[in-house]
Amino acid sequence: MKGVGLLLLALALAVEVSGARAESFPSRTVRLLVPNPAGGSNDAAARLLAEALSETWQQAVVVENRPGGGGNVGTQAAAAAPADGYTYLVSSPGPIVINPSLYKTLPFNPEKDFRPIALLATVPIVLIVNPKLQATTLADLMSSAKKSEALNYASSGIGSTHHLSAELFKRMTGLKLGHVPYRGAAPAMNDLIAGHIPILFDNLPTVIPQVQAGTVRALAIASPKRSHSLPDVPTFEEAGLTGFEASSWFGVFAPAGTPTEIIAKVTADIERVTSSPSFRKSLEMTGADVGNVFGEEFGRFLKKEAEKWGGVIESSGIALIE
Repeated sequence: MKGVGLLLLALALAVEVSGARAESFPSRTVRLLVPNPAGGSNDAAARLLAEALSETWQQAVVVENRPGGGGNVGTQAAAAAPADGYTYLVSSPGPIVINPSLYKTLPFNPEKDFRPIALLATVPIVLIVNPKLQATTLADLMSSAKKSEALNYASSGIGSTHHLSAELFKRMTGLKLGHVPYRGAAPAMNDLIAGHIPILFDNLPTVIPQVQAGTVRALAIASPKRSHSLPDVPTFEEAGLTGFEASSWFGVFAPAGTPTEIIAKVTADIERVTSSPSFRKSLEMTGADVGNVFGEEFGRFLKKEAEKWGGVIESSGIALIE
């Protein structure tokens, strides 16, 4: 009986310690690692979250950009960080659900090295063309592509969501379009505007100012509903292509081994701040929407995304990267 009593006492103390640890968290600066350069959509969403959490916690929350290797550099750094609740990864799809199928080897395992916390934001992908291309609708583009095998599309790089979205589009329509990969979204957009390349799939936030300026034409948006920023642009469903879904997104992840009670607190606080009207408005101004998916549900979402993009990579015959 004495042994049982000691065991119960130990368990009670453990619960008390873990509860106290969650209550006192955070007691110092929290880092959000972003595996992309500063200035992009992922970075913008991370900084909005950092500002909101800093206000909630009354503690500094800083964003650290660790770009390189298709997002692998920053993701590896997050995986190797102490699992003490003071470092989180804010990632786009690449390192988590695309790169495992795109690279022969990775210095991390997304499933084993991270705990999914929250789908922070989603960003629709938009099909845009150079205005000189004789296509004002999706049907026009498909008709032109069927008549000519000289049409090419640009992407921000091999294995990017833009590249894979175009390959998914090709698979669903049977069109033959050549791929011209660029080193980043900016040079791809610049060449589209200059007329060197006719077609591009890109994130809504990047597309909005160009469409409004008339330098590109948007044919369809890959989201269930139209964007309030570009209300005249139809969805792919409305434009005649049923079932085409493609978006970028930004998720929050904790290194595996992070205390469960801290993850629970962080998850609850992220859900609270992202549900506020002010946060939603700020995020929507960037062209993104609040994800509003957490924990296990987010994990199931990631599994579906990995299967989807892994299938596109395999069916497209994309060569694996060393």
